Amino acid sequence: MTGTNSPRRFRPDYAIPPGETLVEVLTDRGMSQADLARRTGLSTKHINQVVLGTATLSAETALRFEHVTGVPAQVWTTLESTYQVAQTRQGESVRLAAQVDWLQQLPIAELVRRGFIRKDVPPVERLRDALAFFKVASPDAWDQVWATPTAYRQSQVFDVDYGALAAWLRIGEIRSEEADLPPFDRIAFKDAIPHIRDLTTVNDPKQWHPELEALCAAAGVALVIEPEIVGARINGAVRWLPSERPLIQLSVRNRWADIFWFTFFHEAAHVLLHDRRRFTIVDGIDRADSDNVMEQEADDFAGRVLLPRAFDSQLAKVRSQAQAVALAREAGVHPGIVVGRLQHDGTIPYSHFNRLRTRLAFTGE
Repeated sequence: MTGTNSPRRFRPDYAIPPGETLVEVLTDRGMSQADLARRTGLSTKHINQVVLGTATLSAETALRFEHVTGVPAQVWTTLESTYQVAQTRQGESVRLAAQVDWLQQLPIAELVRRGFIRKDVPPVERLRDALAFFKVASPDAWDQVWATPTAYRQSQVFDVDYGALAAWLRIGEIRSEEADLPPFDRIAFKDAIPHIRDLTTVNDPKQWHPELEALCAAAGVALVIEPEIVGARINGAVRWLPSERPLIQLSVRNRWADIFWFTFFHEAAHVLLHDRRRFTIVDGIDRADSDNVMEQEADDFAGRVLLPRAFDSQLAKVRSQAQAVALAREAGVHPGIVVGRLQHDGTIPYSHFNRLRTRLAFTGE
């Protein structure tokens, strides 16, 4: 199974009290409960309660059993602990059974497809899988960690499925845990930006993706390219991990290469300019927060990395595909970058020059 959720060990849905093992040991020793009571200094009633599972087998009692039966105290305490956990799990199952409807707000089928949740399990076990995936103990805890406004700053996009968004963000965390990165180096990442920009001229992700990952990793930046989960309406996100390293996560939404690169440099700007540690910035294509200072700064950074101000006058004069290609060649970027900028600025309609733009496809999608 993908990620951190591997197939779980068998967990019986019944609880066996350590008293059952005690009865077997006494039978093997030819000893009665009354004999055990006399030899341990405990009452016959207490011994019978341990046998029935109505009395807790304490560490002190376990030591007394060890002296009399020869069975190590750790065995008795382990049996008791296992019994108590099993009983508690039974109680939890009852509570979770009343909460399985909560799963409806999550993209369970997609998480199963991507290998993060088991396929053929009862509803309560599926709920347990979902909670383990998000690393929370209950649906209420999920609300606190993933759904409240304090968990991350969500751009003002409309019709966002927050369950899908949270799942997509969590997958990014899991993917990033697979990378062995050095400490974050802001200067190294800034120095890598021009080299990353050069990769925009390459069409095939199989050629530039490994180099992009390597350039980010060398600066201590985790990069995760994870296909969008339907409903998340997400282009990219950036956050600081507990390891004090930034994670840039991209969705390749709509697959246009120029949008991908703009989003990457937009998120890189948040890393380089804003230093919002333990803070997640989520960027959707339908962003409506243009008055947000950080977003404006990140947009400007991305736009100027791809097409510096020195090309503004030439950009304004582009009226043909040939001119767009010529400008891209001079600027050292893919023609699709120029077309995307022209469309965004309203110089040309979104229906024009699209044959110069490319759509991305990643291996394993």
